[in-house]
Amino acid sequence: MQTSEGAQEMKPRSALGPRELLREVGSVLRMSEAEAAQLGDLPEDPDDEQTMIINMGPQHPSTHGVLRLMLELQGETVLRCKPIIGYLHTGMEKTGEQLTFMQGGTNVTRMDYLSPIANELAFSMATEKLLGIDGDIPERAVWMRMLLAELNRMSSHLLFMATNGMDLGAVSMMIYGWREREEVLRFFQKVTGLRMNHNFIRPGGVAADLPAGWRDDVLRLLDLIPERLEEYDILMTGQPIWRERLQGVGVITPDEAIALGACGPILRSTGVAWDLRRDMPYLRYDEMDFDVIVGSYGDSFDRYAIRLNEIRESMKIVRQILDRMPEGDFRIQDKKVTPPPRARIDESMEALIHHFKIFTEGFKVPEGEVYVGIESPRGEIGCYIASDGSPTPYRMHVRAPSFANIQCLPHMMRGGLVADAVAVISSVDPVLGDVDR
Repeated sequence: MQTSEGAQEMKPRSALGPRELLREVGSVLRMSEAEAAQLGDLPEDPDDEQTMIINMGPQHPSTHGVLRLMLELQGETVLRCKPIIGYLHTGMEKTGEQLTFMQGGTNVTRMDYLSPIANELAFSMATEKLLGIDGDIPERAVWMRMLLAELNRMSSHLLFMATNGMDLGAVSMMIYGWREREEVLRFFQKVTGLRMNHNFIRPGGVAADLPAGWRDDVLRLLDLIPERLEEYDILMTGQPIWRERLQGVGVITPDEAIALGACGPILRSTGVAWDLRRDMPYLRYDEMDFDVIVGSYGDSFDRYAIRLNEIRESMKIVRQILDRMPEGDFRIQDKKVTPPPRARIDESMEALIHHFKIFTEGFKVPEGEVYVGIESPRGEIGCYIASDGSPTPYRMHVRAPSFANIQCLPHMMRGGLVADAVAVISSVDPVLGDVDR
């Protein structure tokens, strides 16, 4: 029984014209076809008889979700690659248009489920901008958001270390990376009540204050992880087999990365020092001292090394946050947006009604449209919301970093070996929940 994905399925070369072939080899934005051909240095097309088209997937080849790749091979060399997505489609953007702004956090937190805090932060900041309260968020809430965002960056990159190691045969790394991530998730569970999909960052601030002993818990993490990262360096960074599998594999140029809208470690691996925390600062990142880690070659090894060192930079930021965490409210005291304290519900009928109305009907958001972008572990995650003055978004769209980064796979894979395909996918670190939203 044959299945067809229609227009997104890869066709034999004999069924394609030169323009279609060039577009399929890797659609490049804002570039002429002549520039794209020169950039790609396209080899002479072999006949259909000399090549074969195979499916890689649909499965989980290091993608945190279901991805299918169609590969055209000549021997073991990859000539063309076409990612086919949609196997995990959940319609979260459309669902977000049926939920109130108050309920929206429970929806968006499940998109990139390895960095749920970033999803919640982008959505909450966009909502606050529409409400006109983005400058009124209490300082403690702002610094708590930064603390959680950086710890989430660490947990996401630690999971990358684990899965990237396993994908390349360093099976022990899966256990070690998971072990360190577990320590961060344990702290999240103490703060938010959940290990993942927290719905903790909400319009107006955060859901609750930090628990007693939180500072000691964070300091314990900051003391524990550096030694473990040094072990990773010994196990992988200087290991000849590891370098052989990653260096020069999955190369992408700065021009290609920019043209394709790549972001995060993919873009920075090419030497482009672009990080929204520094270049378009939000929260209080402009007051933080940290380095933007960049690579030189745009290969899989650079992408690995960038994430390893970004964990160290996030720890540097977290230490500064610990020193400067202010006292005060953890959410805005605006009764239109913020539900009453739990204790008041038992004492006051008005508070009970207020609580009921906010959680059932939500709060109305003024008409307008807004886009807010932040730096998630995978790059720029942006939330676009159009409001018609009702308690639910009229339109919502999320600029997902994994969606943009998966576009780079045809460029990274072309000319490489099929044995390196998983190494290349793993180096992109895509989350398919983010792609298929």
